Amino acid sequence: MRICFNKHPRSVYLICTIFILFYVLWVVWLDNLWLLPGALIIFDHFITKKINWLFWKKKGLIQNKYIIEAIDAIVFGVVVASFIKIFFLEAYTIPTSSMEGSLLAGDYIFVSKISYGPRLPKTPLSLPFSGHTLPFTKNIPSYLEWIRMPYKRLAGFSSVNNDDVIVFNFPEGDTVVVGYPDQSYYALLRQYGRKNIQDKFDLASRPVDKRDNYIKRCIGIPGDTLRISRGRVFVNGVARDVTENIKFDYFVHTDGSLIDDEQFTAMKIADHERKYNADRSLYELSLTNELAEKISELPNVLSVNRYENINPYSGIHTIFPFHQHYAWNEDNFGPLLIPGKGMEVKLTVSNLPLYYRMITVYEKNDLEIKNNEIFINGSKVVSYQFKMNYYFVLGDNRHNSADSRFWGFVPENHIVGKAVRIWLSLDKTRKFPENIKWERIFKTIN
Repeated sequence: MRICFNKHPRSVYLICTIFILFYVLWVVWLDNLWLLPGALIIFDHFITKKINWLFWKKKGLIQNKYIIEAIDAIVFGVVVASFIKIFFLEAYTIPTSSMEGSLLAGDYIFVSKISYGPRLPKTPLSLPFSGHTLPFTKNIPSYLEWIRMPYKRLAGFSSVNNDDVIVFNFPEGDTVVVGYPDQSYYALLRQYGRKNIQDKFDLASRPVDKRDNYIKRCIGIPGDTLRISRGRVFVNGVARDVTENIKFDYFVHTDGSLIDDEQFTAMKIADHERKYNADRSLYELSLTNELAEKISELPNVLSVNRYENINPYSGIHTIFPFHQHYAWNEDNFGPLLIPGKGMEVKLTVSNLPLYYRMITVYEKNDLEIKNNEIFINGSKVVSYQFKMNYYFVLGDNRHNSADSRFWGFVPENHIVGKAVRIWLSLDKTRKFPENIKWERIFKTIN
């Protein structure tokens, strides 16, 4: 039996070959050779034409050619944009001041998925570009969980390094309080108790890839020992001044007169970064070290002092690991060993609060304590070998950031990508075109 192909110009065969070549390379990248037969669909679409894969072009189905062209454009745009979003690059907006100094609220950034390797969707059945809820709804999921894929990350250009600015899914976002998306369920639980939360609020659960996106700076990587002393970060015993743009809260006393708004504007200190107590002639400002020095030189300023939390027990319910054996706070924290894949850590009842969530929630083990002995999946253990890498992140605006100090480690399967560039920056307090911050456009994120 002879197979006859329709005659086509050479350019069609060339285009078909190019598409098949890229498809095969993509399948090899995915490390899933079961997808190779998909190349037959490309071959049929261009050459044999046995099946009309673009069904809306079926003769007589749609008469208006402009509608057909519009559908073509929409389908092509959605497919290409989704492919780029999943495997290469995604755009995000900075909504808060937690990274101020480096990133400002109103910055629009590109996040590289290929830097660390793109993470394949855990919930592939979802409405494109819709986040975790459907548009114009409060809590209707934009995805279906009929299919749940295991965690898989493709090969990338590098691994996560110290000081990288990374985007990740919020680790405590597996459970959310409906109507209060900005509140951590676990923080509310620690504050009000499980019964109060469950009785008074509706709860929803979300898979890893549908949790809220956070952006912070990676301070500690697997194998590092991290400590924060008086606000200063030490990694493996070495002080790390990551960037000159790191901000802290400062108390600024004046002689009773106000600091001129023009001076704040010249120093680029925004309204939301300053509070003033007229009774005490006291400003509370969010400043870099350089700005603190400039403020101290003003003639009406008497003193400039950086805020430091010196109460060792203030963080028992708010600072990780939320246990009385760890008298840590946001300015004095650790030492803390950051575990990695294959690393074995000795477990005791005393240090278990540090690793309990990783072992039970992220790595899905059953854990019990009986007579001061630890049992994992029914077996008594004195150590645990981790299955994933973990990371410790901080916001550059140190006193105004909900980060690893408040909820713990970031598992590798939560990491989305590396923040690489600002493509637009807008000042929401101004009107167009004065709201465009031209000096920040296409700025590299360091």
